[in-house]
Amino acid sequence: MKKLPRVVIVGFPNVGKSTLFNRLLGKKKSLVHSLPGMTRDQVSAECTLRDRRFVLVDTGGFFDNQDDPFSVLVREKAWEASQEADILLFVLDGKRLLLPPEEELFLSLRKLDKPLFVVVNKVESEAEEGRLVELFRLGPQDFVAVSAEHKRNLEDLENLLIEVLPANLEHGQDTESPLKIALVGRINVGKSSLVNRLSGEKRLIVSEIPGTTRDCTDTLIHRDKKAYILVDMAGIRKMSRTRDQREKAGIIKAKKDILAADVICQVMDAQECPTRQDTAIAHLAKESGKPLILALNKWDLVDKDTLTIKDFERMATRKLDFVSYAPLLFISALSGQRVVKILDKADEVLANGRKRIATARLNEFLNTINTQFMARTRKGTKIKIKYMTQLKSSPPTFILFTHSRIPLAPAYEKFFINKLRETFDLKGTPIRIVLRRN
Repeated sequence: MKKLPRVVIVGFPNVGKSTLFNRLLGKKKSLVHSLPGMTRDQVSAECTLRDRRFVLVDTGGFFDNQDDPFSVLVREKAWEASQEADILLFVLDGKRLLLPPEEELFLSLRKLDKPLFVVVNKVESEAEEGRLVELFRLGPQDFVAVSAEHKRNLEDLENLLIEVLPANLEHGQDTESPLKIALVGRINVGKSSLVNRLSGEKRLIVSEIPGTTRDCTDTLIHRDKKAYILVDMAGIRKMSRTRDQREKAGIIKAKKDILAADVICQVMDAQECPTRQDTAIAHLAKESGKPLILALNKWDLVDKDTLTIKDFERMATRKLDFVSYAPLLFISALSGQRVVKILDKADEVLANGRKRIATARLNEFLNTINTQFMARTRKGTKIKIKYMTQLKSSPPTFILFTHSRIPLAPAYEKFFINKLRETFDLKGTPIRIVLRRN
Protein backbone atom coordinates (compact mmCIF):
# COMPACT_ATOMS: atom_id res chain seq x y z
CA MET A 1 0.00 0.00 0.00
CA LYS A 2 1.57 3.28 -1.11
CA LYS A 3 2.19 5.78 1.66
CA LEU A 4 0.19 8.95 1.21
CA PRO A 5 1.72 12.41 1.82
CA ARG A 6 0.87 14.03 5.16
CA VAL A 7 -0.48 17.58 5.35
CA VAL A 8 -0.21 18.74 8.97
CA ILE A 9 -2.09 21.72 10.44
CA VAL A 10 -0.23 23.47 13.27
CA GLY A 11 -0.58 26.66 15.27
CA PHE A 12 -1.50 28.14 18.63
CA PRO A 13 -4.77 27.28 20.45
CA ASN A 14 -8.04 28.77 19.23
CA VAL A 15 -6.80 29.94 15.83
CA GLY A 16 -9.29 27.64 14.04
CA LYS A 17 -7.13 24.61 13.20
CA SER A 18 -9.93 22.09 13.76
CA THR A 19 -12.45 24.18 11.80
CA LEU A 20 -10.00 24.35 8.88
CA PHE A 21 -9.38 20.59 9.16
CA ASN A 22 -13.12 19.89 8.89
CA ARG A 23 -13.56 22.26 5.93
CA LEU A 24 -10.74 20.70 3.92
CA LEU A 25 -11.97 17.23 4.80
CA GLY A 26 -15.55 18.10 3.88
CA LYS A 27 -17.10 16.75 7.08
CA LYS A 28 -17.10 17.39 10.83
CA LYS A 29 -14.52 14.95 12.11
CA SER A 30 -12.38 17.06 14.44
CA LEU A 31 -14.18 18.51 17.45
CA VAL A 32 -14.49 22.29 17.53
CA HIS A 33 -15.03 24.14 20.80
CA SER A 34 -14.87 27.79 21.90
CA LEU A 35 -12.65 26.81 24.84
CA PRO A 36 -8.94 26.31 24.05
CA GLY A 37 -7.28 22.89 24.31
CA MET A 38 -10.03 20.82 22.71
CA THR A 39 -7.57 18.89 20.53
CA ARG A 40 -4.81 17.03 22.40
CA ASP A 41 -3.80 14.07 20.26
CA GLN A 42 -3.44 14.11 16.50
CA VAL A 43 -6.68 13.78 14.57
CA SER A 44 -6.11 12.50 11.05
CA ALA A 45 -8.12 11.38 8.05
CA GLU A 46 -7.61 10.59 4.39
CA CYS A 47 -8.54 13.55 2.21
CA THR A 48 -8.97 14.03 -1.56
CA LEU A 49 -8.58 17.21 -3.63
CA ARG A 50 -9.24 16.53 -7.32
CA ASP A 51 -6.78 13.74 -8.19
CA ARG A 52 -4.69 14.26 -5.04
CA ARG A 53 -5.02 11.94 -2.05
CA PHE A 54 -3.28 12.70 1.21
CA VAL A 55 -3.54 12.32 4.98
CA LEU A 56 -4.75 15.50 6.68
CA VAL A 57 -3.65 15.90 10.31
CA ASP A 58 -5.03 18.24 12.98
CA THR A 59 -2.80 18.88 16.01
CA GLY A 60 -3.07 20.41 19.46
CA GLY A 61 -2.01 23.98 20.15
CA PHE A 62 1.65 25.00 20.51
CA PHE A 63 1.33 26.74 23.85
CA ASP A 64 2.22 26.09 27.50
CA ASN A 65 -0.84 26.48 29.69
CA GLN A 66 -0.35 26.17 33.44
CA ASP A 67 -4.02 25.27 33.85
CA ASP A 68 -3.68 22.27 31.51
CA PRO A 69 -1.41 19.48 32.84
CA PHE A 70 -1.10 18.09 29.30
CA SER A 71 -0.02 21.27 27.48
CA VAL A 72 3.66 20.28 27.33
CA LEU A 73 2.81 16.81 26.00
CA VAL A 74 0.37 18.30 23.48
CA ARG A 75 3.08 20.64 22.20
CA GLU A 76 5.57 17.76 21.93
CA LYS A 77 3.07 15.67 19.94
CA ALA A 78 2.35 18.61 17.64
CA TRP A 79 6.07 19.08 17.01
CA GLU A 80 6.49 15.35 16.27
CA ALA A 81 3.67 15.63 13.73
CA SER A 82 5.40 18.65 12.17
CA GLN A 83 8.62 16.68 11.75
CA GLU A 84 6.73 13.79 10.11
CA ALA A 85 4.81 16.11 7.76
CA ASP A 86 5.32 16.42 4.02
CA ILE A 87 3.47 19.76 3.90
CA LEU A 88 2.79 22.19 6.76
CA LEU A 89 -0.13 24.59 7.18
CA PHE A 90 0.75 27.16 9.85
CA VAL A 91 -2.51 28.75 11.02
CA LEU A 92 -2.71 32.26 12.51
CA ASP A 93 -5.62 34.23 13.96
CA GLY A 94 -6.46 37.13 11.63
CA LYS A 95 -8.41 38.89 14.39
CA ARG A 96 -5.26 39.75 16.35
CA LEU A 97 -1.61 40.68 15.85
CA LEU A 98 1.12 38.11 15.31
CA LEU A 99 2.50 37.02 18.69
CA PRO A 100 6.29 36.83 19.26
CA PRO A 101 6.08 33.10 20.19
CA GLU A 102 4.19 32.48 16.94
CA GLU A 103 6.99 34.14 15.00
CA GLU A 104 9.49 31.91 16.81
CA LEU A 105 7.41 28.84 15.96
CA PHE A 106 7.27 29.90 12.31
CA LEU A 107 11.07 30.17 12.16
CA SER A 108 11.37 26.69 13.71
CA LEU A 109 8.93 25.23 11.18
CA ARG A 110 10.79 26.85 8.28
CA LYS A 111 14.01 25.14 9.41
CA LEU A 112 12.31 21.77 8.79
CA ASP A 113 12.73 22.53 5.07
CA LYS A 114 9.24 21.42 4.02
CA PRO A 115 6.60 23.18 1.91
CA LEU A 116 5.13 25.66 4.42
CA PHE A 117 2.00 27.76 3.92
CA VAL A 118 0.87 30.45 6.33
CA VAL A 119 -2.93 30.34 6.64
CA VAL A 120 -4.39 33.47 8.23
CA ASN A 121 -7.80 32.37 9.49
CA LYS A 122 -10.89 34.35 10.58
CA VAL A 123 -10.39 36.95 7.81
CA GLU A 124 -13.94 37.63 6.68
CA SER A 125 -13.56 40.62 4.32
CA GLU A 126 -11.12 42.42 2.01
CA ALA A 127 -10.90 45.24 4.56
CA GLU A 128 -9.56 42.80 7.14
CA GLU A 129 -7.01 41.51 4.62
CA GLY A 130 -5.51 44.99 4.50
CA ARG A 131 -4.45 44.68 8.13
CA LEU A 132 -2.20 41.72 7.38
CA VAL A 133 0.78 43.73 6.15
CA GLU A 134 2.68 42.93 9.35
CA LEU A 135 3.01 39.35 8.12
CA PHE A 136 5.44 40.48 5.45
CA ARG A 137 8.11 40.57 8.13
CA LEU A 138 8.04 36.78 7.99
CA GLY A 139 9.85 37.10 4.67
CA PRO A 140 9.03 35.84 1.16
CA GLN A 141 6.45 33.32 2.26
CA ASP A 142 3.28 31.91 0.68
CA PHE A 143 0.31 32.92 2.79
CA VAL A 144 -3.42 32.94 2.20
CA ALA A 145 -6.17 34.74 4.13
CA VAL A 146 -9.25 32.57 4.72
CA SER A 147 -12.29 32.20 6.89
CA ALA A 148 -12.67 28.49 7.56
CA GLU A 149 -15.97 29.05 9.33
CA HIS A 150 -17.49 30.93 6.38
CA LYS A 151 -15.59 29.01 3.62
CA ARG A 152 -13.97 32.22 2.38
CA ASN A 153 -10.95 31.79 0.05
CA LEU A 154 -10.67 28.08 0.83
CA GLU A 155 -10.32 27.41 -2.89
CA ASP A 156 -7.13 29.51 -2.91
CA LEU A 157 -5.67 27.33 -0.18
CA GLU A 158 -6.72 24.15 -1.98
CA ASN A 159 -5.01 25.36 -5.17
CA LEU A 160 -1.79 25.93 -3.26
CA LEU A 161 -1.95 22.39 -1.91
CA ILE A 162 -2.69 20.89 -5.32
CA GLU A 163 0.44 22.55 -6.72
CA VAL A 164 2.72 20.70 -4.28
CA LEU A 165 0.82 17.42 -3.80
CA PRO A 166 1.66 14.54 -6.18
CA ALA A 167 -1.11 13.26 -8.45
CA ASN A 168 -1.73 9.76 -7.09
CA LEU A 169 -5.23 8.76 -8.20
CA GLU A 170 -4.78 6.51 -11.21
CA HIS A 171 -7.42 4.66 -13.18
CA GLY A 172 -7.97 1.22 -11.71
CA GLN A 173 -5.94 1.98 -8.58
CA ASP A 174 -6.71 -0.23 -5.58
CA THR A 175 -8.53 1.94 -3.07
CA GLU A 176 -9.63 -0.69 -0.57
CA SER A 177 -10.52 1.08 2.64
CA PRO A 178 -8.73 0.16 5.87
CA LEU A 179 -10.76 -1.75 8.46
CA LYS A 180 -11.88 0.79 11.04
CA ILE A 181 -11.91 -0.47 14.64
CA ALA A 182 -13.50 1.80 17.26
CA LEU A 183 -12.05 1.38 20.75
CA VAL A 184 -14.80 2.29 23.21
CA GLY A 185 -15.07 2.02 26.94
CA ARG A 186 -15.10 3.84 30.24
CA ILE A 187 -12.42 6.34 31.22
CA ASN A 188 -8.99 4.96 32.18
CA VAL A 189 -9.48 1.42 30.88
CA GLY A 190 -6.40 1.68 28.63
CA LYS A 191 -7.75 2.51 25.16
CA SER A 192 -4.93 4.93 24.29
CA SER A 193 -2.32 2.53 25.69
CA LEU A 194 -3.78 -0.18 23.48
CA VAL A 195 -3.44 2.01 20.36
CA ASN A 196 0.17 2.79 21.28
CA ARG A 197 0.94 -0.93 21.77
CA LEU A 198 -0.62 -1.98 18.45
CA SER A 199 1.08 0.84 16.54
CA GLY A 200 4.44 0.12 18.15
CA GLU A 201 5.03 3.72 19.20
CA LYS A 202 3.65 6.35 21.59
CA ARG A 203 1.19 7.98 19.22
CA LEU A 204 -1.32 9.06 21.90
CA ILE A 205 -1.07 10.78 25.26
CA VAL A 206 -1.61 8.34 28.13
CA SER A 207 -2.45 9.48 31.66
CA GLU A 208 -4.34 8.35 34.75
CA ILE A 209 -6.17 11.70 34.79
CA PRO A 210 -9.80 11.13 33.69
CA GLY A 211 -10.82 12.71 30.38
CA THR A 212 -7.32 12.76 28.84
CA THR A 213 -8.69 11.82 25.40
CA ARG A 214 -11.26 14.40 24.28
CA ASP A 215 -11.60 13.82 20.56
CA CYS A 216 -11.73 10.66 18.48
CA THR A 217 -8.26 10.04 17.06
CA ASP A 218 -7.52 7.78 14.08
CA THR A 219 -4.28 5.79 13.98
CA LEU A 220 -3.43 3.96 10.75
CA ILE A 221 -1.42 0.75 11.13
CA HIS A 222 -0.44 -2.06 8.75
CA ARG A 223 -0.16 -5.78 9.40
CA ASP A 224 0.46 -8.47 6.79
CA LYS A 225 -0.11 -5.91 4.00
CA LYS A 226 -3.53 -5.09 5.44
CA ALA A 227 -4.47 -1.66 6.78
CA TYR A 228 -6.40 -0.93 9.96
CA ILE A 229 -7.55 2.34 11.49
CA LEU A 230 -7.69 2.30 15.28
CA VAL A 231 -10.15 4.92 16.51
CA ASP A 232 -9.41 5.93 20.09
CA MET A 233 -12.58 7.46 21.51
CA ALA A 234 -13.17 9.60 24.56
CA GLY A 235 -13.96 7.59 27.68
CA ILE A 236 -17.73 7.33 28.08
CA ARG A 237 -19.18 8.12 31.49
CA LYS A 238 -22.31 9.76 32.90
CA MET A 239 -22.65 13.41 31.93
CA SER A 240 -23.49 14.27 35.56
CA ARG A 241 -19.95 13.28 36.55
CA THR A 242 -18.35 15.47 33.88
CA ARG A 243 -17.66 19.14 34.63
CA ASP A 244 -15.44 20.03 31.66
CA GLN A 245 -17.57 21.07 28.69
CA ARG A 246 -14.85 19.86 26.30
CA GLU A 247 -14.98 16.38 27.79
CA LYS A 248 -18.78 16.37 27.50
CA ALA A 249 -18.45 17.26 23.80
CA GLY A 250 -16.02 14.37 23.39
CA ILE A 251 -18.42 11.89 25.01
CA ILE A 252 -21.30 13.01 22.77
CA LYS A 253 -19.11 12.67 19.68
CA ALA A 254 -17.85 9.23 20.75
CA LYS A 255 -21.42 7.94 20.96
CA LYS A 256 -22.12 9.23 17.44
CA ASP A 257 -18.85 8.01 15.92
CA ILE A 258 -19.56 4.42 16.94
CA LEU A 259 -21.83 4.26 13.90
CA ALA A 260 -18.93 5.11 11.55
CA ALA A 261 -16.82 2.10 12.61
CA ASP A 262 -16.62 -1.27 10.87
CA VAL A 263 -15.98 -3.14 14.12
CA ILE A 264 -16.36 -2.10 17.76
CA CYS A 265 -13.86 -3.24 20.37
CA GLN A 266 -15.14 -2.54 23.87
CA VAL A 267 -12.22 -2.25 26.26
CA MET A 268 -12.87 -3.06 29.94
CA ASP A 269 -10.71 -3.04 33.05
CA ALA A 270 -10.16 -6.59 34.30
CA GLN A 271 -9.81 -5.37 37.88
CA GLU A 272 -13.26 -3.81 38.18
CA CYS A 273 -15.64 -4.99 35.49
CA PRO A 274 -18.24 -5.46 34.32
CA THR A 275 -19.60 -2.28 35.89
CA ARG A 276 -22.92 -0.59 35.21
CA GLN A 277 -21.21 1.75 32.78
CA ASP A 278 -19.62 -1.21 30.98
CA THR A 279 -23.12 -2.62 30.60
CA ALA A 280 -24.48 0.69 29.27
CA ILE A 281 -21.67 0.93 26.70
CA ALA A 282 -22.27 -2.68 25.62
CA HIS A 283 -25.91 -1.76 24.97
CA LEU A 284 -24.73 1.13 22.73
CA ALA A 285 -22.50 -1.28 20.84
CA LYS A 286 -25.31 -3.78 20.32
CA GLU A 287 -27.80 -1.13 19.19
CA SER A 288 -25.30 0.13 16.59
CA GLY A 289 -25.56 -3.19 14.73
CA LYS A 290 -21.78 -3.36 14.36
CA PRO A 291 -19.68 -6.50 14.95
CA LEU A 292 -18.33 -6.49 18.50
CA ILE A 293 -15.23 -7.68 20.37
CA LEU A 294 -14.91 -7.54 24.17
CA ALA A 295 -11.32 -6.90 25.28
CA LEU A 296 -10.53 -7.36 28.96
CA ASN A 297 -7.46 -5.17 29.53
CA LYS A 298 -4.99 -5.23 32.45
CA TRP A 299 -5.42 -9.01 32.73
CA ASP A 300 -1.76 -9.21 33.83
CA LEU A 301 -2.69 -7.36 37.05
CA VAL A 302 -5.43 -9.79 38.07
CA ASP A 303 -4.73 -12.29 40.84
CA LYS A 304 -5.33 -15.58 39.02
CA ASP A 305 -5.89 -17.36 42.34
CA THR A 306 -9.06 -15.32 42.92
CA LEU A 307 -10.33 -14.81 39.34
CA THR A 308 -9.67 -17.18 36.47
CA ILE A 309 -10.67 -16.89 32.84
CA LYS A 310 -13.51 -19.34 33.45
CA ASP A 311 -14.73 -17.24 36.40
CA PHE A 312 -14.90 -14.11 34.31
CA GLU A 313 -16.54 -15.89 31.39
CA ARG A 314 -19.32 -17.00 33.78
CA MET A 315 -19.60 -13.43 35.14
CA ALA A 316 -19.75 -11.95 31.66
CA THR A 317 -22.36 -14.49 30.59
CA ARG A 318 -24.51 -13.39 33.50
CA LYS A 319 -24.07 -9.60 33.37
CA LEU A 320 -23.42 -9.12 29.64
CA ASP A 321 -25.57 -11.92 28.31
CA PHE A 322 -27.14 -9.62 25.67
CA VAL A 323 -23.74 -9.42 23.92
CA SER A 324 -22.71 -13.01 24.54
CA TYR A 325 -22.20 -13.32 20.77
CA ALA A 326 -19.02 -11.18 21.05
CA PRO A 327 -15.66 -12.98 21.39
CA LEU A 328 -13.94 -12.26 24.69
CA LEU A 329 -10.19 -11.51 24.74
CA PHE A 330 -7.98 -11.34 27.83
CA ILE A 331 -5.24 -8.84 27.04
CA SER A 332 -2.63 -6.49 28.49
CA ALA A 333 -1.76 -3.27 26.67
CA LEU A 334 1.16 -2.84 29.09
CA SER A 335 2.87 -6.15 28.27
CA GLY A 336 1.39 -6.66 24.80
CA GLN A 337 -0.20 -9.96 25.83
CA ARG A 338 -2.62 -11.12 23.12
CA VAL A 339 -3.33 -7.56 21.88
CA VAL A 340 -2.69 -8.51 18.24
CA LYS A 341 -5.64 -10.93 18.47
CA ILE A 342 -7.88 -7.86 18.34
CA LEU A 343 -6.93 -7.43 14.67
CA ASP A 344 -7.48 -11.14 13.94
CA LYS A 345 -10.89 -11.11 15.60
CA ALA A 346 -11.84 -7.86 13.87
CA ASP A 347 -11.27 -9.49 10.47
CA GLU A 348 -13.27 -12.53 11.57
CA VAL A 349 -16.32 -10.76 13.02
CA LEU A 350 -16.47 -8.29 10.13
CA ALA A 351 -16.58 -11.20 7.65
CA ASN A 352 -19.32 -12.83 9.71
CA GLY A 353 -21.37 -9.64 9.79
CA ARG A 354 -21.17 -9.37 5.99
CA LYS A 355 -22.26 -12.95 5.28
CA ARG A 356 -25.10 -13.68 2.87
CA ILE A 357 -26.83 -17.01 3.39
CA ALA A 358 -28.74 -18.68 0.60
CA THR A 359 -32.50 -18.89 1.11
CA ALA A 360 -32.49 -22.63 0.49
CA ARG A 361 -30.04 -23.18 3.36
CA LEU A 362 -32.07 -20.94 5.64
CA ASN A 363 -35.24 -22.89 5.04
CA GLU A 364 -33.49 -26.20 5.62
CA PHE A 365 -32.47 -24.75 8.98
CA LEU A 366 -36.05 -23.54 9.58
CA ASN A 367 -37.52 -27.00 8.91
CA THR A 368 -35.18 -28.49 11.51
CA ILE A 369 -36.11 -25.84 14.09
CA ASN A 370 -39.85 -26.23 13.46
CA THR A 371 -39.55 -29.94 13.99
CA GLN A 372 -37.75 -29.56 17.31
CA PHE A 373 -39.50 -26.56 18.88
CA MET A 374 -42.70 -24.80 17.84
CA ALA A 375 -42.39 -21.01 17.90
CA ARG A 376 -44.29 -19.06 20.55
CA THR A 377 -45.38 -15.43 20.71
CA ARG A 378 -45.17 -13.07 23.65
CA LYS A 379 -48.78 -13.94 24.39
CA GLY A 380 -47.83 -17.60 24.74
CA THR A 381 -49.63 -18.74 21.58
CA LYS A 382 -47.98 -21.15 19.17
CA ILE A 383 -47.24 -19.98 15.64
CA LYS A 384 -45.63 -21.60 12.65
CA ILE A 385 -42.80 -19.88 10.83
CA LYS A 386 -43.54 -20.79 7.22
CA TYR A 387 -40.56 -19.32 5.40
CA MET A 388 -37.46 -17.20 5.96
CA THR A 389 -34.98 -15.24 3.90
CA GLN A 390 -32.12 -12.83 4.52
CA LEU A 391 -33.02 -9.19 4.06
CA LYS A 392 -29.52 -7.72 4.36
CA SER A 393 -26.13 -8.06 5.97
CA SER A 394 -24.19 -5.77 8.33
CA PRO A 395 -25.86 -6.76 10.57
CA PRO A 396 -27.39 -10.01 9.23
CA THR A 397 -31.13 -9.37 9.16
CA PHE A 398 -33.69 -12.09 8.48
CA ILE A 399 -37.39 -11.97 7.64
CA LEU A 400 -39.62 -14.67 9.14
CA PHE A 401 -42.98 -15.15 7.42
CA THR A 402 -45.79 -16.20 9.76
CA HIS A 403 -49.56 -15.84 10.06
CA SER A 404 -49.19 -13.39 12.98
CA ARG A 405 -47.41 -10.11 13.65
CA ILE A 406 -47.27 -10.63 17.39
CA PRO A 407 -43.59 -10.55 18.43
CA LEU A 408 -41.88 -13.78 19.36
CA ALA A 409 -41.47 -14.65 23.01
CA PRO A 410 -38.06 -13.26 24.17
CA ALA A 411 -36.87 -16.70 25.28
CA TYR A 412 -37.78 -18.28 21.93
CA GLU A 413 -36.27 -15.41 19.93
CA LYS A 414 -33.02 -15.77 21.89
CA PHE A 415 -33.03 -19.52 21.27
CA PHE A 416 -33.73 -19.04 17.55
CA ILE A 417 -30.95 -16.46 17.12
CA ASN A 418 -28.43 -18.58 19.03
CA LYS A 419 -29.21 -21.59 16.80
CA LEU A 420 -28.93 -19.39 13.71
CA ARG A 421 -25.56 -18.05 14.87
CA GLU A 422 -24.27 -21.53 15.72
CA THR A 423 -25.42 -23.10 12.43
CA PHE A 424 -24.02 -20.41 10.10
CA ASP A 425 -21.03 -19.26 12.17
CA LEU A 426 -22.22 -15.71 12.84
CA LYS A 427 -20.12 -15.19 15.97
CA GLY A 428 -19.29 -11.59 16.81
CA THR A 429 -22.18 -9.91 15.00
CA PRO A 430 -25.66 -8.98 16.26
CA ILE A 431 -28.54 -10.59 14.39
CA ARG A 432 -31.86 -8.92 13.62
CA ILE A 433 -35.16 -10.78 13.24
CA VAL A 434 -38.17 -9.23 11.47
CA LEU A 435 -41.62 -10.87 11.50
CA ARG A 436 -43.78 -10.41 8.44
CA ARG A 437 -47.37 -11.60 8.13
CA ASN A 438 -48.03 -13.88 5.18
